[in-house]
Amino acid sequence: MAKKKNKKQDKDRYIVNPNCELFTELRNLLLKSSPAEMEKMTQRVSGLGRVRLAVISGIFLNDPDTTSQYETPADLFIVGDDIDRKRLRNFLANLEAEVGAEVKLTIMDKEEFTYRYSMFDRFVRVLLEGPHKKIINKLGL
Repeated sequence: MAKKKNKKQDKDRYIVNPNCELFTELRNLLLKSSPAEMEKMTQRVSGLGRVRLAVISGIFLNDPDTTSQYETPADLFIVGDDIDRKRLRNFLANLEAEVGAEVKLTIMDKEEFTYRYSMFDRFVRVLLEGPHKKIINKLGL
């Protein structure tokens, strides 16, 4: 780890050498989501409407070993009805600001999801068979 001085803002900044033996462990430690953060995200997602299923994947898993192997179709997948679009826009803008990257979001109503799930739709299958975590699951999947 190297310390650098930012001359414009007069603040200290640290840089990790990616070739360091402990790079993966340091990265995982810094990016690991706490249970409190997951609970906060669950509450924020459930406040968007009648959410039946919410699945996080991709950038939210913070596991370079799995995210590099699988190209996830969505970072956040929500199945629900009566989703408030204004709340959704605000939530997504705040979430992207927190993460520091664009979030791939997919929303389906329950009827569309049930149909696509029963038809073994490729999008749904890839998402649910790959690395993911269900933060809301009222569908019993």
